[in-house]
Formats: sequence, structure tokens, C-alpha cells
Amino acid sequence: MNRRQWLQTTGAVMGAAMTTQGCTRAADQPQAPAAEPAGPDASLKLVDYQPKSMLHVPVTKIERSAFPVIDMHTHLAVASNTQGNQRQSRRAVPPADLLKVMDARNVRTMVNLTGGYGERLANNVAGLDRAHPGRFLTFTEPAWAETQRPDYANWQADELARSKAAGAMGIKVLKMLGLFLRDKDASGKDGALVKVDDPRFDPMWEQAGALGLPIGIHVGDPEAFFLPTDRFNERYEELANHPDWSFHGRDFPSFKEILEARDRVFARHPKTTFVALHVGHWAENLPAVGEMLDKFPNVHIEIGARIGELGRQPRQSRKFFDKYQDRIMFGTDAVPNGTETPQQIFGMDLYQIYYRFLETEDEYFDYAPAPVPPQGRWQIYGLGLPESILKKVYLDNALRALPAHTAPA
Repeated sequence: MNRRQWLQTTGAVMGAAMTTQGCTRAADQPQAPAAEPAGPDASLKLVDYQPKSMLHVPVTKIERSAFPVIDMHTHLAVASNTQGNQRQSRRAVPPADLLKVMDARNVRTMVNLTGGYGERLANNVAGLDRAHPGRFLTFTEPAWAETQRPDYANWQADELARSKAAGAMGIKVLKMLGLFLRDKDASGKDGALVKVDDPRFDPMWEQAGALGLPIGIHVGDPEAFFLPTDRFNERYEELANHPDWSFHGRDFPSFKEILEARDRVFARHPKTTFVALHVGHWAENLPAVGEMLDKFPNVHIEIGARIGELGRQPRQSRKFFDKYQDRIMFGTDAVPNGTETPQQIFGMDLYQIYYRFLETEDEYFDYAPAPVPPQGRWQIYGLGLPESILKKVYLDNALRALPAHTAPA
């Protein structure tokens, strides 16, 4: 018998004891039992569960960042044909619409990481960087479709020089390398995955350093994506919604193997500046990220799409920001339009959440503008960083990695 049943039974017994003995009245006659209150709907699906917090805690709205912002991680142009040579781009939102949000939220510059190469790069630089000087910076990308050519190593190094001449401010290496790109056999059939530390890319890494082009690298997704999608996986809902995001099984390398290969690249090219995106790909393990930063002084990190991880460990995150305040850059991984990844959708709400996380000590709030937390069912806590650290994260650290970019007014 549970407590509620005990209270109901006790109340009934006490009521009976208070009845006058030997006296029969209509009110004393047995009555039909009252209907039991409806219980919770056990058929409610998890996907439909949207609980509202009962906590009464401060809510701070930060309309503009404490300092001008360089967003080091955005995707403002996408390839019009991802299966082809990616020569053309389509910009998801007109620059004028981007600038309205940027001006309102004190975002001085957005770095468009996925600018392509060749004609596509030239179009992006013309439509963004040169049309709005200082507001947009475009990175180039390796020509993955050319990796099978015998002279690829030197060709790619030379292509980086051409990209810099065309206006590229850096290089973005997607997780195409290590998790998607495959060698081909003589018949053109897909073979083994190309490893992150494949020596054919060494001239590219070296050339980037010689040209002064920082490399934004993202070769590993959240650790949970490399584990079975089962009841123990804290990202079950996210992976169930996007089963193609799972890298468990098949011939994929383990999460550990991916990071070890990446670190060998860092070690082999100490004169090249790397920005390990998404908190070094391992926001769930800040001690390991700290070890990486200690070991490789040429490596920096940015926080795009990972405040959901950082904000659920606020005390450890605050210590991390204190210690590595000169190595952390602001980024959002912003993608204009769309609904699949609300933690990345460019807009007023996205920047307000980031500023609240960095600047306030608010407790237990959403890390994405969505009715259901998209990366995991938890809330986050603000770090309340001092202005001295905020200025470095928002602005100064990015300026050091982008020596050709002048400080915003």
C-alpha cells in the first residue's frame, strides 16, 4: 500500500468511526464509490514530452554582447551540388538579412567556413567579403574530389596559394576526412576510408602554415555518436532522428582513433595554426581537451554548437575558460534557415542564448531555441565570465588567428 492509498483508507475508517451508532439515516446508507481521478497517460510518447520547469530563477536577456563579436564558425553558403565538383554556391539568406541580425546582436564579423574552392570560392568572396568589407570572411576547402590524382599532394598545396590570392582567409577541413572520404580501386569502386593523418595531405598542412592561413578542423563528432544507439546512449533521441549521424560499427574508426590521428597531424605541423572546432571535438571531456592544448601550442578551439555540453558542467567549464582564456574563440556553427538543428539556426535567439551562457550566472535554461532540447534532455547554467575573458573569447583570440583581418570599429 502506498502513501496515497493509506491516506484514503485511513480517511474512510475515521469517517466511519464518527458515524452515530444505532441511528439510520438516508445519508448513512451505502453510497456508490466516487470515480477515481484519471491517472497519467502512460501512452505519452517521449517525442511528445515537453515538461516545463517549475524553478523560479532569474532570467537575464542579453540583447547585445559585451564586446564586438567575431563568429568564427558559420556556414553561410552551401554547395548547389554536393555530389559534383561544388563549383557553384547558393547563399541561404541574402547578406542584408544577415547584417540586420549581426548589427542588432553586436556581431561585427561572421566567418563563412564552407566557401569551397575555385569558381565557387571566388563567387562567395565576391558576394560576401568584398560586397561587405570586414563583415564577412570566407575560408576555402580542400578539393576532396581530386584526391585520387597522382599529383594531388602538390596540386592541393598550389591550390591553397590560388585560394589565398582569390581572397580566402583560412581553410576548413570537414569530417569528410576520416569518416566519409574513401580511396578508389582501379574500377572506381569505393575502398577504405582515408585516414586523417594520411601523408598525402602533409604538403597541404605545411602550405597553410607558410601562407598564414589558419585551419578550422572538424574530424570527430560527439563521443556518443560512436556508441550503439540504445537505451544507454544519452543522445538516443538525436541519433534516432538522424540515424545517418551514427558512426558506430561498420568500418568506421573509433572516436579514440580519430583523435589520435588528428593529434599526429598537429604534432607534425607545429608552424601551422589549427582551430579544433566544437571545443576540440570533445566538449564532454574538458580535461582531455586541456591536455591537447597543453601539448600543442599551435592549436586553439572554438565553442560552436557545444554550449549544451559546456553549460551542464558549469564549474568545470568556468575553470577551463579561466585557464585557457587565450585559446578559446567564439563560434556558433550557425546555419541560416532550416529546422533540423535548432542549436545552429542563425537568428536573434541563437546569439542571445550564447551571450546568456557566457555573460550571466543564470541557471537551468535552454541551450537552443526549441521546445525539446535537440542534443540531449538537459538544461545549462551560465558561466558569468568577467569582461577581461569575454573580450578575448568574443574578439581578441580570433584576431590573432586572422592576422589579415583588422579589428572591428
